[in-house]
Amino acid sequence: MPSRKFENGELVMGRWPGSNLYYEVKVMDYDTSTQLHTVKYKDGTELELREADMQKMNFFKNRRERSRSNSSSQRRSRSRSPGRTSRRSSSRTTRRSSSRGREARKEVKVQEVLEVTMSPLPKSVVNNINNPHKKKEVNDTAHKNIEHKTESELDSSRLDVRYNLRPRKEETAGKVMESEEPERKMENIVGNTHKYKVPKTTELEFGGKIGAFFMLSLLPATVLTLLLICGEKDASVLNFPPALPALTTLWDNHVFGIVVLWFLIQALIYVLPIGKVVDGLPLKNGKRLRYRINGFYAICLSAVLVGAAVNHGIDLSYIHGHFLQFAVSAMAFSLILGIYLYIRSRWASEDELAPGGNSGNLIYDFFIGHELNPRIKNFDLKYFCELRPGLIGWVVINLAMMLAEMKFQKLEYPSLAMILVNSFQLLYVLDALWNEEAILTTMDIVHDGFGFMLAFGDLVWVPFTYSLQAFYLVNHPNEVSWPFAAAIITLNFIGYIVFRKANSQKNAFRRNPYDPKVAHLMTIPTATGKSLLVSGMWGFVRHPNYLGDIIMALAWSLPCGFSHILPYFYVIYFTCLLIHREARDEHQCLKKYGSAWDEYCRQVRYRIFPGVY
Repeated sequence: MPSRKFENGELVMGRWPGSNLYYEVKVMDYDTSTQLHTVKYKDGTELELREADMQKMNFFKNRRERSRSNSSSQRRSRSRSPGRTSRRSSSRTTRRSSSRGREARKEVKVQEVLEVTMSPLPKSVVNNINNPHKKKEVNDTAHKNIEHKTESELDSSRLDVRYNLRPRKEETAGKVMESEEPERKMENIVGNTHKYKVPKTTELEFGGKIGAFFMLSLLPATVLTLLLICGEKDASVLNFPPALPALTTLWDNHVFGIVVLWFLIQALIYVLPIGKVVDGLPLKNGKRLRYRINGFYAICLSAVLVGAAVNHGIDLSYIHGHFLQFAVSAMAFSLILGIYLYIRSRWASEDELAPGGNSGNLIYDFFIGHELNPRIKNFDLKYFCELRPGLIGWVVINLAMMLAEMKFQKLEYPSLAMILVNSFQLLYVLDALWNEEAILTTMDIVHDGFGFMLAFGDLVWVPFTYSLQAFYLVNHPNEVSWPFAAAIITLNFIGYIVFRKANSQKNAFRRNPYDPKVAHLMTIPTATGKSLLVSGMWGFVRHPNYLGDIIMALAWSLPCGFSHILPYFYVIYFTCLLIHREARDEHQCLKKYGSAWDEYCRQVRYRIFPGVY
């Protein structure tokens, strides 16, 4: 095993990946298996570097001194005998003069190639750093990296100077080449891959290995408890634990067949050659997966199929009567899918593993998801389950509950409360499928692996807990006055506008910072070469999309009245979920963007409390 050249805690110069720029970094750790050093930059950004991309602190100083010494000795050797010019003929003198001129030019050229220039940041860059809210050109590649520093820091320390390995004469040409290079990379980025080994997961979530073990039983138990209490005449949480039915009544082969059939129908619609095909965000290994966007077509075709089934005499209220069996069947299916996902992940290549599900512990990796984007040829399992079977199934369940309410309450048309719940949640699902492409930039797709957690969430949690309000109203009708209904509609409309505008700005900016829709927004540069939005919806609060989600969740629960807290489970759970996700986002963003994220948080707080910050 090769010995280490740099020790933990040592200050060295590290090359920024993909560029010729060196910065002062601190060595944090060393992975013997990958032979990569974990280093920390001054702004808090942590990266893994090869030993070849790191140099001792005195490397550039010694190299420059050697270059100057060689240049000085060459000038002295050429100027020792200035009067030894031959007087035999003017032609020989001319030849010797031109020969020496060529040699001198050649030596100067070699000197320029060898010389390492130590130049400070250009004035334009310094101006951009001193005015971070000014919209500036941002290159997603690492060739145009901006250190987030103040002008005083740049002038006060020699180590805050950029070390550029290009000769002075090539600096201008290099800038032109750098600006053209991203376009060339984008043309072939689907096939432009490189070896990348996902590091071992050391920061465990959800209580770590023990927490993941208990979550495997806690999640199904929570769903069953909610459905059992909600199905009772007195749907009070004080009736916990609910009366448990016989285990034999929880399973029905016919119901399980319907669940499998629904999954297969959605899979068939997914592979139909309808809708556009788009590229996802670049992965760590350089791959850029392609996705077919046809979720809106899927719900339209599903509506036609369901309508045809009802027209042929199929009673959708059957779902209400066998709701527990449907939930148990979906749990069994998600468990089978989770086992399959983990087994196949054992044969996945190292660059296809999820950064958060590579702990080496079977239970934890099974729960979180070991493989990032499991695919059967072009069929992406995670992307398919994210929006199709569960989300569209949620709409079908709500429709079944509406028909069941009319049947059991002997109504000619649905109640106003049921209409509000169905309308709000249908709008939410239609919006998600219409803007399906936006999901490609979310944490679920980009960062999280696909394991039992997401499989259970997509196929069980979403359709059977998000429809809790409609299920509640079947046996617990609630009269809603028109003024109160108008207030609820207004609240849901406000939440939807905040939610949609925030997500649209985020997705447009991530895909193209120069999109006319977001080009006017102010940004803060980061050490990764990307920028953070600090105006628009994202300058008002740090997570405006989460705020809109919570407002809509409250509007969905209000039509159920105030007799029981159970219909408000969704808004309570969703608030806790988004607080947890916000903490995950904060941790990831601080680790990725360093001091730029602190500055972003400060700017947002200043906009809300200008007199305090």
